[in-house]
Amino acid sequence: MNGVMYGVNSAKDLSATERIFKALANRRRIAIVRFLKGHKEASVGDIAHEIKLSFRATSKHLTILTSAAILERDQRSLNMFYRISGSISLPKLTRSLLSLL
Repeated sequence: MNGVMYGVNSAKDLSATERIFKALANRRRIAIVRFLKGHKEASVGDIAHEIKLSFRATSKHLTILTSAAILERDQRSLNMFYRISGSISLPKLTRSLLSLL
């Protein structure tokens, strides 16, 4: 299979794609991505309530997803809000994968 065809045409793209696959290798994080795909953005508390997980555990999962550039975050006052990344720097393969969730 040709990696260039899927947008993985450099070591940097390959590394980013690997990081994203690792971040999505958890059912709770997939649930977070699915939830956020249906909402413009949500607070940590809203996400924790939706996926039935503690605030602390949800925050850890959100940190992993943010580190992998799958999510973006915005702090307003004491609340942190998350949304699906609009980054155009994501490899094509990654964007395709996220669209399947």
